[in-house]
Amino acid sequence: MAPTLTLKSGTSWADAWRRCLAAAPEAFRDDRVLNLWNAAWQADGRVLPALSPVDGTPVAGPPRLDRATAHRAVRACLDQHRAWRHVPLPERRARVAATLDALTEHRELLALLLVWEIGKPWRLAQADVDRAVDGVRWYVDGIDEMLAGRAPLDGPVSNIASWNYPMSVLVHAMLVQALAGNAVIAKTPTDGGVACLTLACALAAREGIPVTLVSGSGGELSEALVRAPEIGCVSFVGGRDTGAAVATAVADLGKRHILEQEGLNTWGIWNHTDWEALTAVIPKLFDYGKQRCTAYPRFVVQRELFADFLAAYLPAVRTVRVGHPLAVERPGDPYPALDFGPVINAAKAKELQDQVTEAVDRGAVPLHRGDASEARFLPGQDTSAYVQPVTLLNPPPSSPLHHAEPFGPVDTIVLVDTEAELLAAMNASNGALVATLSTDDRETYERLAPQIRAFKVGHGTPRSRGDRDELFGGLGASWRGAFVGGELLVRAVTRGPAGERLPGNFPEYQLIP
Repeated sequence: MAPTLTLKSGTSWADAWRRCLAAAPEAFRDDRVLNLWNAAWQADGRVLPALSPVDGTPVAGPPRLDRATAHRAVRACLDQHRAWRHVPLPERRARVAATLDALTEHRELLALLLVWEIGKPWRLAQADVDRAVDGVRWYVDGIDEMLAGRAPLDGPVSNIASWNYPMSVLVHAMLVQALAGNAVIAKTPTDGGVACLTLACALAAREGIPVTLVSGSGGELSEALVRAPEIGCVSFVGGRDTGAAVATAVADLGKRHILEQEGLNTWGIWNHTDWEALTAVIPKLFDYGKQRCTAYPRFVVQRELFADFLAAYLPAVRTVRVGHPLAVERPGDPYPALDFGPVINAAKAKELQDQVTEAVDRGAVPLHRGDASEARFLPGQDTSAYVQPVTLLNPPPSSPLHHAEPFGPVDTIVLVDTEAELLAAMNASNGALVATLSTDDRETYERLAPQIRAFKVGHGTPRSRGDRDELFGGLGASWRGAFVGGELLVRAVTRGPAGERLPGNFPEYQLIP
């Protein structure tokens, strides 16, 4: 009989909130967070209720601004930008370094907020904070050479990012943008992360970093955060539908932009025999329930290898560990070792479950369904945001699971007989961020990899967004505008010599670094 679990001592939402009030009383008030604009914390905006995906606990909701206030925030950010761009680089570097020290000091609280707000297991929540801090330190150490012959933009950088990596994507980008001489403005993600971002921005603002943090709906704030003439660059991370609207706006305005959009990242299997290596990597591909822009939800498998693939895949997927990220047997036990907890909310869980049901009704073959009775939950807890791992063979073309990224723990498998079919299936979404091809023959990999429409293609190993000097972008509809990573991130948010063509995917050209 499975043991009865309890919440790890000192990790309740109430505990985390008390620590926020103590760590940054200027940014947290009673039961709400504040917006940060015009270099001051503002008790404005209509606060929406929010629930933790972990177990339905009420958590801090975003204080949503109206359109007029957002425009005022953007104008104030421009004033900050005009002053900050003239601050000498040594001073900017010192202030960013001090911010990183403060983030390190509050590492555990930032990670705990990520657990409650977006459902990350403890290991991955800590990794999100660490990647942000370590990544920005790399830029602090090397920024002089990256900025040689370059200048800040004419206006601040506007950041609109999805909820899944508040620290290692959004905060990381904001601090590098500021280090390069720009004021920065960010919208908190609608679906979660507002308290974590508020704490991070409070620590940055204390060190004099020109940070603006506001909440609101994309439709209400896009006029200010995307189209406002004060904005020097738009940095967006999210889905293709929203990204397409942003892309249209920035193209019309001729505005600098970085638009990272979703794509169906695929893993191809062709003339392959190293099944032990594949078995070892399968559980890792389920980190955070595949709620990552570089997750691999699609396997394209040579038909004659299908039996061997299943023999390697099924035992591995059965080891995936799911549950409440803070549930332990005894209050003093270490955090549980999980692959993932909930998806971002109950509505997303229902969407995924409905898509799976519809795909099966239309002919997909279910090969694996995780058993909820084996998940680690507290007695009686709300589990409406949890989805067990599912694997489907041959989702029908009418299903969203056939051509789009599910952003959840749902794998699909497509069988092919020829190399042409392999490539067509791996390119099903008109561009992706990453892909992998497992094949024993290096020559086959070298011949096929350039025909896979992904920015990064691994040979038998997964690719990731990368850190420090590793470049990042996307091909096809998965990316618009300047590529980032390494020195390209600095180049994307600074002005270089006249006539410079930034590496990226633009309407008028594509330049691969």
